[in-house]
Amino acid sequence: MEYLPNILFTLLLAAGIGYFTFNIRKVIRNVKLGQEVDASDHKKQRWNNVIRIALGQSKMVVRPVAGIMHLFVYIGFIIINIEVIEIIIDGIFGTHRVLSFLGPVYDFLIASFEILALLVLIGVIVFWTRRNIQKIKRFWAREMKGWPKNDGNYILYIEMVLMILFLTMNAADLQLQQMGAAHYVEAGSFPISSLISPLFDGFSEGTLIAIERTAWWLHILGILAFLNYLYFSKHLHIILAFPNVYYGKVVPKGKFKNLESVTNEVKLMMDPNADPFAAPAEGDAEEEPAKFGASDVMDLSRIQLLNAYTCTECGRCTSECPANQTGKKLSPRKIMMDTRDRIEEVGKNISKNGKFEPDGKQLLDDYIQREELWACTTCNACVEACPVSIDPLSIIMDMRQYLVMEQSAAPNELNIAMTNIENNGAPWPYNQMDRLNWKNEA
Repeated sequence: MEYLPNILFTLLLAAGIGYFTFNIRKVIRNVKLGQEVDASDHKKQRWNNVIRIALGQSKMVVRPVAGIMHLFVYIGFIIINIEVIEIIIDGIFGTHRVLSFLGPVYDFLIASFEILALLVLIGVIVFWTRRNIQKIKRFWAREMKGWPKNDGNYILYIEMVLMILFLTMNAADLQLQQMGAAHYVEAGSFPISSLISPLFDGFSEGTLIAIERTAWWLHILGILAFLNYLYFSKHLHIILAFPNVYYGKVVPKGKFKNLESVTNEVKLMMDPNADPFAAPAEGDAEEEPAKFGASDVMDLSRIQLLNAYTCTECGRCTSECPANQTGKKLSPRKIMMDTRDRIEEVGKNISKNGKFEPDGKQLLDDYIQREELWACTTCNACVEACPVSIDPLSIIMDMRQYLVMEQSAAPNELNIAMTNIENNGAPWPYNQMDRLNWKNEA
């Protein structure tokens, strides 16, 4: 019976990590449904972006209030979770504050954890206030109803409870240390929980041990629950932001990619020796014609699908979008949320059937409407605003290419302009000799 808590802890730890691994493997599988992309270029710039944008939060602090509060929460969670290492060791082996042999270094660490825990609490309260009392517009858009809206609040409550449990655990521990309770060695410095500790004055040793142990167990179980909640939440970006920034766009934002399928068609047309109608050589399988653009998530690249899973739903992209500001239907955030919802639907289909069985649905029309795609001005404001290098514009452009090249479904104004370019070398209805006549009508 003496080792029962340690065995129980080890089993719960293994179950928590195992379930998290199971879900992350599904994310990896789903991302791999996308088209492969060669991202072996600009390695130095990519690593610089990881250090500056993902680790250094350089794009978050562009908006100072939210940026600084997020910095508190971000740094707090990273550093405070160092203590999880000690908790895991203590939980498995039945020790208590096993790292206390570090002496002054340990005192400094615990004091740092406590100060950061307070800053995390402050940051969480500010975020909750901005969402629910100030009701900042970007958190109350049409796509932020139901689960997306609730998810943002749930995570704040979880973070708040974890920090309170951490400080409560330390406050009770401090009282037990001062009482000379067995197993509670004098270790650590407690600048914040020492302010809470007087609330426990007069409590018996048994009651304090019950409070400390309860807070300890709830804290570590809360961390495991939080870890597994990430898969179902927008907060998966805590993990995915780093690879997403690494694979983010490193060429000038105004540069659009050439479709390989179109390039191959042009090369074929320009090759005087090529026969576009030639039958495949004997023994060669006839290749399926390449698809132009994207109509479903499997047509997108792996980087675009990683973008969708990384989206924080912060709404900075949408708040900067000029089309959205003028009342048009386009919301770059919704583009990413729709893409993630569709890839999750495809993933569930695969999990159920062993492979993807056509379900009569696709990203285009069933999730993202054509009106949204054509409202985009391709200004790149959404790409520039994203704090984790997500590129909604690339998905919009790929779906536009599909509409134009596979379905000839461009808006009439665009069809007229493209016809004029083809016939006249300019988007205006003048022949080559009269191409400058437009200036007389200006």
